Amino acid sequence: MELKAVCVLLGVLLLVNCSFEQTPPKKKTPVKKETTKDAAIEDLQKQINNIVEELNVLKEQQALHTVCLKGKKIHGKCFLADPLRKRYHTASDDCNALGGVLGTPTSSNENDELRDYIRQSIGQDEQVWLGINDMVAEGKWVDQTGQSITYKNWDTSGSAPQPDGGQSQNCAVLSGASRGKWSDENCREEKPSVCQFNIV
Repeated sequence: MELKAVCVLLGVLLLVNCSFEQTPPKKKTPVKKETTKDAAIEDLQKQINNIVEELNVLKEQQALHTVCLKGKKIHGKCFLADPLRKRYHTASDDCNALGGVLGTPTSSNENDELRDYIRQSIGQDEQVWLGINDMVAEGKWVDQTGQSITYKNWDTSGSAPQPDGGQSQNCAVLSGASRGKWSDENCREEKPSVCQFNIV
């Protein structure tokens, strides 16, 4: 409804602007009136620009709501699972193209909710790519913005505590089979993924 109102207002302002531009000059007007008319046109142009900006923000919010309806809202973020198996970089590029990044849980609670969502939407025992890697510096795990991660959920149980892959395994996955624990994998493997969108 808000979007329709903004569109109608934009249309009215455009018509007013056009009528200013199409009004034929009657007589030689004093400089003062011409200055007033220019100021009015500039003011209308600013209003139109502001409305266009607001319209773009509304479009972004509507797109996020669509993502949230298809996916899952967790702690101010929307997550959308993609069951199609892809390499890490392809999955990352696809999330970026949608306006998001690969999912990166930042707390135990968020990780648990993401695990439950993945198990319901992709499968009980699936692994999904996370937006976490140590490609730049071995053992220094960062998110997709290059920031060091503060929350970690590596699977330290069993005979091979994670991360254990050295230079051949630089990308992190969340595993449904191991109760949402993380492990490092070769980035060229093909796995499902989950995109994350921050809600503004």
